[in-house]
Amino acid sequence: MTTLSTAPEPSVRKRAARHPYLTALTTTRGRIGLLLVGLVVLGGLLAPLLTSYDPTDQSGDTLLAPGSAGHLLGTDDLGRDLLSRVLYGIRADLEVIATGVPLGALLGCAFALLAAVHPVLDTVAQRLFDLVLAFPGLILALAITAVLGPGRLPVIVVIALAEIPVFGRQLRGAILVQREREYAVAARVGGTGRARLLLRHILPNCADPLVVQLALSLTIAVFLEGAMSFLGVGVRPPEPTLGSLLSQALPYLAQAPFFAAGPMLSVTLLVLGFSLLSEALNREVRR
Repeated sequence: MTTLSTAPEPSVRKRAARHPYLTALTTTRGRIGLLLVGLVVLGGLLAPLLTSYDPTDQSGDTLLAPGSAGHLLGTDDLGRDLLSRVLYGIRADLEVIATGVPLGALLGCAFALLAAVHPVLDTVAQRLFDLVLAFPGLILALAITAVLGPGRLPVIVVIALAEIPVFGRQLRGAILVQREREYAVAARVGGTGRARLLLRHILPNCADPLVVQLALSLTIAVFLEGAMSFLGVGVRPPEPTLGSLLSQALPYLAQAPFFAAGPMLSVTLLVLGFSLLSEALNREVRR
């Protein structure tokens, strides 16, 4: 007698066991986002191999020259190679956002965990979040720059401060939901301590929305760094950033539009790539 097997097919089991983050990266949005971000990141990391020009070297012979065999993207108003400045500008932007966003995420999560321990700490954390959120990003940037002066450190500090309440409120809300679930109630009844319950049981179940927020925050950080550099309160020249390159290109848009093409394309690819990744992750973790 032949019996029918009720076990799922191997392909079904494989899909079911696949982590939602990996599944998100295999979707159309995830693949395109990963490709766009990967292209820009590789360009910044491989800058010394992709160009032989120093981004600060000036030449009086080729001012605002269009693209050529020697300068693929042309030169700026001081004769500096635009391809070199764009690639090193990408590197500078990546260093800033890759430091500021994780730092803000860690601090925000730390405040949220403290808030979950005691109602008084919760009130203090909420008021701190409100204080930071009371200042728009650029106003906060100008205030920090007025104290620390322009440079790379103020940009990192501004990005981190802007992200603290975002991640703090995200994790706090997730903790409030998770600690009322059956598994958390059962753990408390079984005698699990508050700290162990929070760190070993509740926190791992709050990771998914934080990962989605991380991808979205990288997009916001690109805008924030670009805005600060565009206004002249970011990374100091002559070190290039994408925002400072756009600021320098603004007076020459009519006569040399190629000046702004490289940094504008890089910013667009980064923002679009991070946005697609955040959408793909959000769709998968909500299933």
